Amino acid sequence: PDIECMMVTSPANPSSDAEHPHIGIAFGMLAAVIWGGFLVVSRHGVVLGLEAVDIAFLRYVSAALVMLPILLRQPGRGELIGLGWFKPLMLAMLAGPLFLIVGASGFYFAPAAHAAVIQPGGMTVTSVCFAAILFGERLTPAKLAGLALLVIGLATIAGPGLFSGQSEAWKGDILFATAGTMFAGFTILVRRWRISAWTSTAIVAVLSGFLFGPLYLLIWGPERLLETPLTAIIEQIVVQGILSAVVALFAFARAVHHLGPGRASFFPAMAPSMAILIAIPVLGELPSALQWAGLGFATLGLIIALRRPARLSPGV
Repeated sequence: PDIECMMVTSPANPSSDAEHPHIGIAFGMLAAVIWGGFLVVSRHGVVLGLEAVDIAFLRYVSAALVMLPILLRQPGRGELIGLGWFKPLMLAMLAGPLFLIVGASGFYFAPAAHAAVIQPGGMTVTSVCFAAILFGERLTPAKLAGLALLVIGLATIAGPGLFSGQSEAWKGDILFATAGTMFAGFTILVRRWRISAWTSTAIVAVLSGFLFGPLYLLIWGPERLLETPLTAIIEQIVVQGILSAVVALFAFARAVHHLGPGRASFFPAMAPSMAILIAIPVLGELPSALQWAGLGFATLGLIIALRRPARLSPGV
């Protein structure tokens, strides 16, 4: 993204966050499309033999290498220094490698259909509830209806696989729910601590890369990466590290800035729908009629939830 655009910081007045909802929607859709591609590329990496820790290493180390030179050259690093050590560590923990590993570990116990509903649905529900409690965002009938349609759409996309799974599927469901709650926490804290999109992106990318990179090399080692085709490694670096960990995270933070955490939280839940569309040209997979229906429900839910509530007249 353009460096000058990335330097925009959060306003002093929180009520101004919704002054440009169309900009927020554009940023949110950009994040959803990129995260949809992230799901497709992650699946491709797993097929080639990569594990969650390998993907996390490529994602955050490459993102750190991209962001660090920019961070050191920009005056925005002063905001980062002023946050101390606890806040950056919390953000990196909630949206960094631990988040990715917790969510991916759920696949060892539960089918992918569970993840498609529980992780994004849990993230959206948690964000909406906390936004109402902490920031007074109204739980309007439109928002609740949109949330219901979104969850229905995710369940429809998951299909019959939602009701299947081995006896230990509940463990995977807990991991998926935990990952969704972690990212919801990131969303809420970015707003609560008034951290700019630029700074929150730099925190997760740089801190995650420099903390997790050496740990990965020490514990797991690069053997699987060395056995993976170079084109696949480059694919993971570009989509995971640059687009997903940097561009999408920045775009989502800007969506939170303009829409508030409650409304912005609907966009990550659109990632499975975007993945279905992206898989058509990339993987040659055509959606089933059930998936098309789920995509329609999810999209309708997003449109309803993002409608601005009617303003009351002064006399009301």
